[in-house]
Amino acid sequence: MEEAKHIAFVVPRLADGSVVGGAETLLRNLAERAARNGCRVTVLATCATNHYTWANELKPGRRTVGDLEVELFPVDDDRDIETFLAVQNRISAGAKVSREEEQAWLRNNVNSRALCAHLAEAGDQYDVMVTGPYLFGLVYHAAQVHPRKTLLVPCLHDEPFALLTAFQEMFTSVRGFMFNTEPERRLAERLYGPPSADQVASVVGMGLDDFTVDPEAFAARRGISSPYLVYSGRREPLKGTPILVEYLEAFRIRNEVDLKLVLTGSGEFPLPPALVDHIIDVGFVNATEKLEAMAGALAFCHPSVNESLGIVLLEAWLAGTPGIVHAHGEVLRYQCESSNGGLWFKTYPEFEEAVLLLLNSPDTRRALGQAGRDYVLREYAWDTVEKRLIDSLNRAAQTSDA
Repeated sequence: MEEAKHIAFVVPRLADGSVVGGAETLLRNLAERAARNGCRVTVLATCATNHYTWANELKPGRRTVGDLEVELFPVDDDRDIETFLAVQNRISAGAKVSREEEQAWLRNNVNSRALCAHLAEAGDQYDVMVTGPYLFGLVYHAAQVHPRKTLLVPCLHDEPFALLTAFQEMFTSVRGFMFNTEPERRLAERLYGPPSADQVASVVGMGLDDFTVDPEAFAARRGISSPYLVYSGRREPLKGTPILVEYLEAFRIRNEVDLKLVLTGSGEFPLPPALVDHIIDVGFVNATEKLEAMAGALAFCHPSVNESLGIVLLEAWLAGTPGIVHAHGEVLRYQCESSNGGLWFKTYPEFEEAVLLLLNSPDTRRALGQAGRDYVLREYAWDTVEKRLIDSLNRAAQTSDA
């Protein structure tokens, strides 16, 4: 089999320790692992770091970051935000939009003509181009430059955007896919049909390194003496954080338990007055403190229904902490069912029941956390994931053409 020797990873933002985002973290880690396995890897990203403003904050040009060659390109600064939001709001509401409206939304999405021009001019030097997640205009346009060299890491969700004609065409034209989980692969097949005979379609995921942290360190440092749930990531409706806050308030009213909620991550988040003293928002913290917060928690609560891989849930399991997820989040529920490492809820009573079970049965909590940890060590060890990654890259290089 022909080997993939030079790989381009095309990403909206470079994950550098300050960028919060599961897709960015996933692609950075896959790029690093490909480099460690002997591939020459070039990461092509924009100069943006903030996923709200998309301002060009980094200097464009080439640099070396660890084992990776990195080249940054400016985000287009002529976006029509009003047009973008007008179409996006209609799509989100489930309205049917025309092909012209789709293209207007993609044109005024996050794009970099400079990056796509580089792909057009220098694309012959890359054996395979890996890009994702699917929702960005940059990813859509980059995938059209050399589609038969492009492996898409879609991070696909069951949402109205996935039904756009433009994305249906993108999925059928690229060289193939590296999915994060089996449910994501099944969703793509339901939406776009089975992959063609000459497409590569693999479940690769992301590996995690084992770690050891003190489960009492975070609470001691922050002065927390009560049990707490923890959530890590962006605070926004799509991630389910409003539901989590609503349910915490209801739980505290209905039960004589001083349950707290710890939030790590980014995003403006107004606290209800009744919960000001009971939600500990520590913002963006370093990796060690985040893992310590997970290890000391009663449970890691991940109420999002739009995930293609619950990286933070996997981290919590490595810390020995069980998960509580939303039952309508197919991927997160699948991970809990496959590992026996977590519980899920559809309604508030089910949420309350799960929390009370973990509070009243420490043995059950420990057993769920250990089962989750065993699952991650078995399914997401890097040596296992690396084999799937390199196999996908080599298969894509074998028959790809410019």
